[in-house]
Amino acid sequence: MRLKFYTQWFFFLLTIVLFSTQPTRAALFANQFLEFELPAQWQCTLEGAEWVCQSTDEAKKRDAIIILAAKLKGDQDSLDQYLDYLKSPKSYTSVSGKPIKSEVKFARDMKVKAHSWVDSLHIESEIPGFLTRYLATVKMDIAVLVTFSVNRDKYSQYQADIENLVNSLKVFRKAGGLNARPQNSNLFDTNSARIGGSGVNVGTIFGGGPDSNDQNVRPKPKKKDDTLLYILIAAAVGIGIFVLKKKRR
Repeated sequence: MRLKFYTQWFFFLLTIVLFSTQPTRAALFANQFLEFELPAQWQCTLEGAEWVCQSTDEAKKRDAIIILAAKLKGDQDSLDQYLDYLKSPKSYTSVSGKPIKSEVKFARDMKVKAHSWVDSLHIESEIPGFLTRYLATVKMDIAVLVTFSVNRDKYSQYQADIENLVNSLKVFRKAGGLNARPQNSNLFDTNSARIGGSGVNVGTIFGGGPDSNDQNVRPKPKKKDDTLLYILIAAAVGIGIFVLKKKRR
C-alpha cells in the first residue's frame, strides 16, 4: 500500500512540474481593422486613435512595444509610396538633443494571407537604441501601420514573437466607426519621442522621464523566483528514487 501511495504522489508531482514549465501561449488580438498573434502575457490599450501593446511583466515592459495606427486613405497612401519612404534613413534629434540617423536593414514588398504589405526594418528610426519593424498596407478606404520596436540588445529574444505577428497578420475594414487619424495626416509622421507616428509619448509609456527614449536608459531587471519549481522537481526526483529502490527489494 505504501509503495502504491508513493507511486501516486510521484506521478502527481511530475504532472505539476510538467504543467508549471509549459510556455504561455500567445493570444489572438483583434480590433476594428487588424488581427494578429500577440506575444504571450501582452496586452493592448487604446490611446487616442492608436493601440499600444506591451508586456504585462514589469521587468519586460521597456524591452519592446507595438503601435497600431490607422488613417483614412489619402493621395499619399499607397504601397509604392510606403516602400520609397522606408527605403530611406530617417533623421531626427532625440529628446536629449542628440542627432540620430537610422540605418535601413531592409525594405520590401511581401504578402501575408494573400494581402500585400510593405515590410521594413530600421535601426534607431523611432527610439535610440531600438530596432523597429514596420508593416504598412492599405485596405479599401483606410491605411494601416504596425510598428514593433525592440531594445537592440534584446532583439534576438523577440524574433519569434515578431515573426508570429507578421505571419498571422490579417487586415480588414469593419463597417461603422473607426479609431483612425484624418485623411490628410501622415501615417509615418514621427519624431524621437514618438513611435510609428502614433502621437504616443514613449517616455511616458515606458515609465521614465524625457530621456527614457535614449539608449542608456534600461529597465531594471527583476529576478524570477523559481524556488517552488525547484522544490517540486526535487520532491519528484526524490520520490522517484525511493519508488525505484522499493521495487528492487
